[in-house]
Amino acid sequence: MTVADPNLYDYWPYRDRPKIVWPGGKKLAFWVAPNIEFYEFDPAKNAGRAGWPKPAPDVVAYSQRDWGNRVGHWRLMELLDKYGLRGSVSLNVALCDHHPEIIEACVERNWEFFSHGVYNTRYSYGMDEAQERAIIEDAIRTVEKASGQRIRGYLAPALTHTERTLDLIAENAFWYTCDLFQDDQPQPVKTASGKLISLPYSLEVNDVITYGALGMSPARYTDILKRHFDQLLEEGEQSGTVMCIPLHAYLVSQPHRIGPFEEALKHVMGHADDVWFATGAEIAGYYRDHCWDQTQADIAAKGCATGGKGFGHGAA
Repeated sequence: MTVADPNLYDYWPYRDRPKIVWPGGKKLAFWVAPNIEFYEFDPAKNAGRAGWPKPAPDVVAYSQRDWGNRVGHWRLMELLDKYGLRGSVSLNVALCDHHPEIIEACVERNWEFFSHGVYNTRYSYGMDEAQERAIIEDAIRTVEKASGQRIRGYLAPALTHTERTLDLIAENAFWYTCDLFQDDQPQPVKTASGKLISLPYSLEVNDVITYGALGMSPARYTDILKRHFDQLLEEGEQSGTVMCIPLHAYLVSQPHRIGPFEEALKHVMGHADDVWFATGAEIAGYYRDHCWDQTQADIAAKGCATGGKGFGHGAA
């Protein structure tokens, strides 16, 4: 079935919304999302998308990503430790089996985990409901067993989805999705059940885009991070904003890039009085408890509510 609009959220103009005030009166909620991923050397074939850009075996791409877990992750973790920042890990849950020492190090630091599928080379395209449901339920069990945490966030593997994905994670008591890029503040998502929000995650300042796709210099990336932060902080004076920096250790942690990235962190930390340094689950939990109802009421009062559920699923 083809639809003109997935109807996952209502159009809601950015200006003149009810004011969000983050804990402690902070203007901006800031979170860092290291993607800790595992790529299979020779992944199962998927009709919708090849496992690697080049024909298998792609030894070069595989080893580059392996460097991220062997070297880059530890370099990034040490840098975040230096500034007292906790990561919210976008986790390929197979890493619990492949590199349990990474999981243990994150647990020691009280980092958050959220699901990024099993492998970043296993896509959602073509899955039936039973398969997708099984993967979500397995992610919950696997991460809880490895870390003691009940995951509350979701980023689809390699950003691949079905029309059921958001309904299924909401049904399984997830609090937030990172798969929608429609806003700089959280917003309720239209699901058949549950209380799911879209939590701002960024493609604009995601290093897989800036470095991997656009080939930016480290100095350019640092400048973008600073300007992105400054604009959101200024707007946060009127109503609380969210900034997320999604990272991939095989990119940002390269020896020539980690220093410039630290300069961006110094800039953010220089405004600590106005910033709530949080995890994804902390931001989502606060929003669900304190802002969800006022958001829904404002959408309705402004005549923006269109009813229905995502992709037409569920009752209007």
